[in-house]
Amino acid sequence: MRDTFVDLIRHGEPRGGMMIRGQHADHPLSPLGWQQMNEAVGAAAPWTQIVSSPLSRCRAFASDLAGRHQLPLIIEPELREISMGRWEGRLHREIATTEPEAFINFYRDPATHRPPGGETLEALLARVGPVYDRLVEQHPGQHLLISAHAGVIRAILGHLLKAEPRHWYRLRIDFAGLSRVRHDRFGAGIQYINAQRLREQPVD
Repeated sequence: MRDTFVDLIRHGEPRGGMMIRGQHADHPLSPLGWQQMNEAVGAAAPWTQIVSSPLSRCRAFASDLAGRHQLPLIIEPELREISMGRWEGRLHREIATTEPEAFINFYRDPATHRPPGGETLEALLARVGPVYDRLVEQHPGQHLLISAHAGVIRAILGHLLKAEPRHWYRLRIDFAGLSRVRHDRFGAGIQYINAQRLREQPVD
């Protein structure tokens, strides 16, 4: 049986600048965001299947890439970003001014102090982990590309590492940042890949 590879790519910069986005603040990619994604994947298309969050900042590029390379595309609703409650669509500096204590607590301990009305990390893991496992099970020996969000990618990597949610934020997931997971007879092995280096990392 051939090994199964899964590349996880975060969307590029969305329109609207830096703000808190979850599953309801659904902004499309900015021109820079499209550039970041195209530079990240390059001209090569090693994948056999593309899977995407339904949110436009992920779905639009995944659809474009699938069309360009005639690859099958799955839109998976459970890969939507974590809900950030009433902070969605608001600037960081605005929240820091209007809700300073809650804002500081969130950045000190985002696992315990979620945004008001937001989704817990445990709830995110409960919906994302089984979806990832199912995708790997259904596509043995293939090479998947999952277009998703920072929160979703942290949850997947945390799931594979069996790491507690409070440790997920040690993972830095940049715009258009890529992580590669290799599933072989020993289990899942994780390798972070800088966007600029994707084409330098062949599957072996």
